[in-house]
Amino acid sequence: MSSESLRDEIMRLKAERRAVILAHSYQRPEIQDIADFVGDSLALARQAQAAECDVIVFCGVHFMAETACILNPTRTVLLPDMEAACSLEASCPADELKKFLDENRDKNFYVVAYVNCSIGVKALADVIVTSGNSQRIIETAPADRPILFVPDKNLGAWTAAKTGREMTLWDGACHVHRRFTAEQVQRAREAHPQAQVVCHPECGPDVRALADHVCSTEKMIGYCRESACGSFIIVTETGILHRLRALVPGKEFIPVAEGPCCAECEYMKLNTLEKLRDCLRDMAPVVKIDEELRRRAERPLLRMLELSK
Repeated sequence: MSSESLRDEIMRLKAERRAVILAHSYQRPEIQDIADFVGDSLALARQAQAAECDVIVFCGVHFMAETACILNPTRTVLLPDMEAACSLEASCPADELKKFLDENRDKNFYVVAYVNCSIGVKALADVIVTSGNSQRIIETAPADRPILFVPDKNLGAWTAAKTGREMTLWDGACHVHRRFTAEQVQRAREAHPQAQVVCHPECGPDVRALADHVCSTEKMIGYCRESACGSFIIVTETGILHRLRALVPGKEFIPVAEGPCCAECEYMKLNTLEKLRDCLRDMAPVVKIDEELRRRAERPLLRMLELSK
């Protein structure tokens, strides 16, 4: 089947199922192009809340589809490939976090969970954060409770430095962002001296220290659009380059590194147009979550949304 015929079939099935297609910014370009909404995981789940649909197809990784389930309990949520996992989510198993909290009950940790975590971890949290609002949320954390930040130690350390709040950091990291090195950034700067370096806070401290600007993927778009600079070295998963080039035309976007060994998330790239078509045709695989767990995980998500207003 040609790419055009495949896209036509997806659009036909989408209308038939009354579905909305969500695509994370790290997805393949052809999936971003056919999606109704492209963005970060939480923004997409909220877009789905406002959409008139019966079915949500989340082209991303598993925890993102779970988040869509948490915020859209009456809708069917599909994930084109159930093997689309997340190394950051895997670095903080819910049972290990619960054990840690039980063993340190006397410390009464205020648990701040980055949205890139499982529903089980969200259910143990006091509040959820994104890379875009972590500073604002941490600034509202109770002063009389120590903060435990899970699962990303790099985002946690960056947020701690920005807010001045001390935190205990879970030893977790994204396998893509931790691959980036200061040497890669320095080489890219030498090759493109006119470019600004923009990096994601999930990168390590040595990489962040070399950046002109550190921000979430969503904020990268606004920053690059508003900056007087005409070229940017982007230090995050390469999927964002397609979106940047589409939304900020006329400017140059340079990946700090390329290829699956360096800057691609193999889990994000598991989703394809064929799998998207198949999941709409077969209404599977369906992401299902326990209702009691959903309610527990919803509370810290709603708390974050309230604090972000």
